[in-house]
This record gives sequence, structure tokens and C-alpha cells, in this order.
Amino acid sequence: MASAIDAQVTSEDEKTFQYQEELPPLPVPDLGETLRKYLDSVKPHVTEDELRQVDFLCEQFASGEGKILHEKLQAFAKTKKNWLERWWEDVAYMEGRLPNPLMNMAGPAPYIYDVWKPQAGTMIPRAALMLHFVVQFWQFVRKEKIRPHKDTKGKPFCMNQFLKLFSTCKIPGVQMDHLVHHFRTESEGPSPTHIVAMCKGHLFSLQCVDGAGDTLTAPELQSQLQKIYDKASSLPPAPGVGFYTSLERTQWAGIRSRLLAVHPENFHSLQSIESSMVVIGLDDGSPADMDNMAWEGLFGDPKNKWFDKSMNFVAYANGTFVSNCDHSPMDGMMLVFSTYYVHCKLLECKGQWQGHAGVRKLPEPKQLHIHLDPPLMDSLQEAKKQFADLRASVEVKVFIFTNYGKKYLKSQRIHPDTCVQLALQLAYYRMYKKPAPTYETATTRKFYHARTETVRSCTPEACKWCQTMASATASESERLRLFQAAVDKHNAWMEDASNLKGCDRHLFGLAMVAREEGRPLPQLYQHPAFFKSGGGGNYVLSTSCIGYTTVFGAVAPMCPHGYGVFYCINDDKVTFCVTSWTADKDTSSKTFTNAIHNALTDIRQLLDTPSMARL
Repeated sequence: MASAIDAQVTSEDEKTFQYQEELPPLPVPDLGETLRKYLDSVKPHVTEDELRQVDFLCEQFASGEGKILHEKLQAFAKTKKNWLERWWEDVAYMEGRLPNPLMNMAGPAPYIYDVWKPQAGTMIPRAALMLHFVVQFWQFVRKEKIRPHKDTKGKPFCMNQFLKLFSTCKIPGVQMDHLVHHFRTESEGPSPTHIVAMCKGHLFSLQCVDGAGDTLTAPELQSQLQKIYDKASSLPPAPGVGFYTSLERTQWAGIRSRLLAVHPENFHSLQSIESSMVVIGLDDGSPADMDNMAWEGLFGDPKNKWFDKSMNFVAYANGTFVSNCDHSPMDGMMLVFSTYYVHCKLLECKGQWQGHAGVRKLPEPKQLHIHLDPPLMDSLQEAKKQFADLRASVEVKVFIFTNYGKKYLKSQRIHPDTCVQLALQLAYYRMYKKPAPTYETATTRKFYHARTETVRSCTPEACKWCQTMASATASESERLRLFQAAVDKHNAWMEDASNLKGCDRHLFGLAMVAREEGRPLPQLYQHPAFFKSGGGGNYVLSTSCIGYTTVFGAVAPMCPHGYGVFYCINDDKVTFCVTSWTADKDTSSKTFTNAIHNALTDIRQLLDTPSMARL
């Protein structure tokens, strides 16, 4: 029987990467437009006196230093199809020294809802079937069969990030990390065909493709995974070298150098891990609710994770799954797309293998050995202590709002994402009596090798609406009028951001020109308003809509007094995953989700008033 999801995801007529060279280069925005947008975004967070200062700095910047930097950026952009690509990867991801668990994306697998309820003793067969479909997706990318993504007007999106889903790893450096990409399409040449399985801290390499290049069947993968689990169970406890990958990056870089020096076998084992398609952990834990699963995804036991990998999956004893993925090589939508594919395949087969049940004689899984000397053992114990502190530092709360979703909002002619963003603004304003500088991700994939731009969702219009919602004397018609104004502003800024006409990436590029030329950082970037409005990694709400599928996830907050908010929107519900720091007593993921619930409820009440028809 033909697979509906295969027909949806793949194409026989178009190759995955065929439009890459036709994509337009990343544009350099107009400097005046960028500064006007920046000034507008600053307004909710500063005093009138500070706003006058920023206005003056913008005028100076536009006619002086900023003009010079802008012209240099324009000249540089003529030599590159994407002037931002290297700078963004280096500064946003490679130069940072924070531990990877604080930077990675994670989430529960959505299969728990409608395919596989938690059930003891199901880990191995379920992991095998899930892995079979993951490798099938790998085959589609390798054969360039994934249908090219396009915008609503049929214009192609950049597909470059799909090349980084598999066999990609971040390598720690003393001052700066770097990415290694081992994946190749069939037209480019051979690509690694093994995964690495981690079980009880032991590591094994497992071939997932046979000699003819076909994916091993689920029964074959089950047989191999069972061998790995049995072998790991028969061995003495492993040290758990995955903990190293949870360390601050410079620490981990020094340890990795020592690993390579103490024993020649360590090089081959690390190479196998770093080049593997994915890493899968077989874990004896049994997370049973969404809060626990999301937290396990972010901060679960590193003895069965390798935080540097582009894709980690962890299968648990009760048949539940989580993922943990490095954010450096790609954005969340690549992972959402591949996870959604696997989910749809599992739904099609009702969670049971439908093919041939026979198991061929296959090469045995190969155990990977990593040798440690006494200093490395000491470092490992320290890594375990540090990770215990790290995992206790974040509160995670999953909240599912079921009163309405995309279907209702579409009927009201309100963009669903815009509604959620305004609900976040209202929730925060009610809790803290002030606006929150907010980062929302917008995709810029219509351009060559482009990734994202920032939508500064805390607009002056959103703030005015929040104030009116908090006012006991405001009329419903006034609230509706200001709500519509806030909706229109957010929609316009999202559209602008998708064309790289926000302000963050352009300002970042100008700062990078100054840095590379040895110029001092302009005063515009040093004024308190820059940080108060979110610049320099100070967005109090770090948010992202991860689409309209079944997939959702989590990310740690960006700043010490902030929240991380990922959400997905379905026809009749919105699923949120909210994170906050336990050390900050003024933040609470649980309290914030309650505030989101109330905000969304009040928006529905507002939209259902007869006054709405008159707007």
C-alpha cells in the first residue's frame, strides 16, 4: 500500500537541492529602516529621556560610523551569497563557552499521545521501529528525494540545513568550537551508515544499512539493539564518558585533547561517535509525564547522550522517547520535519512492523572503547558534579491549552502565531507589571543558506493593548481596537523579518564589520537601551513557534531572569513548553503557564464579543 506521508514528503519530479543555486543572496537591509525599527522596539523598555538619547545616537550612527560600517557591509555582501552565515555560526554558536545542554533543543517524542502509551518492556522493539523510519528519512535526504520546501507563493526555500541533520557533530575548542559534517548525498559520495548506541554508559557502533544500501528492517534492528542491551547489562558499570560533553566548552576541549593523547583507540572511538548518523541511548529510566519527559530531554542522564551530536534519541524502559539536538548546525524546523515524518509513519503502521519478520545474519555491533587515565577519571567525576548542579538549575513545565487553537483563530481572521505571541505579552505583563523584551524566531530560508531573523514581539502596540487589558475602566471596544492594532503590527514585523528586515541581524552584521576592522564598538551598542530591549542576549522571553504539527520541544531560557517558550499550534489546542531558572525566585514556569492560560482565555472572550464584528 502506498504511503501517504511518503507521497507528501518526497518527490520524483524535484530533487531536494535542485533550487539551491537559484536562491537569491541574503540582502543587506536599508540602514535607515533598520534604525527606525530598532528605535520603535526600544520604546516599551526605556524612559522618555533614554529614548531621546537613543534617538540621538541613531541619528549620529546613520550619518557617521554606521554609514561607514554599512557601506563596508554592502561591499562585503557583494563577495558572498550569504554575508551573515559564517559570522552567525561563529559568534552565536561556536564562540560561546556555555555547556551544550543549555544551548541544545530537546523534546518528548509525540508518539506517546496516539501510538505508544508507556508500557514496560517495549523499549527495544519500539526503538528499532522508530530507528528504521529515521534511517528511511536519511535515505530520502541522501537520494535527494525530500520535496523542496516552498513558501505560500511557491518560491523555494533553502534546503541546506537538511545536509546537517545527520552525521554532524560540534567539536570543542579551547577558544572556539567547530562543526564537522560527514554526511554526503549519493551524488557526492559515500556517507557513514552507522549509528552509535549508548547503553548503561557503554558505547556501540551499529550498521543500519546492508551491503546493498538498503535500510535494515525493524526486526533486524531489534535483534541488534537487543544484543547491545544484553552485552551492556553483562559488563561492569561504565564510567559514562558522555558526561564530558555536558561541560563548559573550554573544559571539554582540554579533556578531549587528553583523550586523544592517552590511547590510540580513543581517536577511532571518538571518530565513530562524531561521524555516526545519530546517537541513540537505551535508558533504564521511565519518564511517564510530559514535564518529566521534556526535562529528561534537556537534562537527562548524559551517560546515554552525546550532547555535541546533531541528533540524540533516548529510548526508555517504558517505551517513551526524547530527543536532544545541537542547535549549531540547524534550526528547529528541520528536526520538527523529520520527527513529524517518523510520527506519521508510526501512525500508518499502528506502531507495529508490517514487513518481513525474518532476520538475516548481520555483522555484530562493535563495542567502542574509550580509555581513561587517572586525571581523566578525576575530570569525569567533576563533570558529574557540575552536571548535577546544571540539571537542578532549570524548571520545565509542559502546558496544553485545549480551549481553542488554529481552527478558531482562522475563523476570526487572526494569525494563530500572532495570537499566541500577544498572549505571552499579556501573561508576562500581568505577572510583572512591565513589558518583556521578546525574541521570536522568523525563518529567512527564502535566501541562500539563510536561517533566522528576530521578531521583537514586544511592540509599543502590544504594550498599549496589555495596559488596556489591565485597566478596570477600559471598554471592550477600546481593547478590541488596540488588540487589532497589535495584531497588525506583529504581522507586519513578522513579514519584514522573513525578508531580513528586522533590526537584529543587520545590527549584528555592522558590529561584526567593526570587530573585524579593529574598530571600537559603536556607542549605539553600549547604551543601556540596547540591553534593556534584548540586545546582547538579554531577551527575557526567548520564544519560537515550532509549527503546526504534533511535534514540540524545549530550550533553556536566554537570560538569568527570563523564560524559554517553545510552542506548537494545532487545530484545537496549543502546546507550550516553558523553562525558567530555579535560582531566580521571581520566575516560575508553572506560574507563567497559568498566566498564559488566563491570557488566551481572555483573548477568546474578547474576540467573541459582538464589538469584534464592527472592527
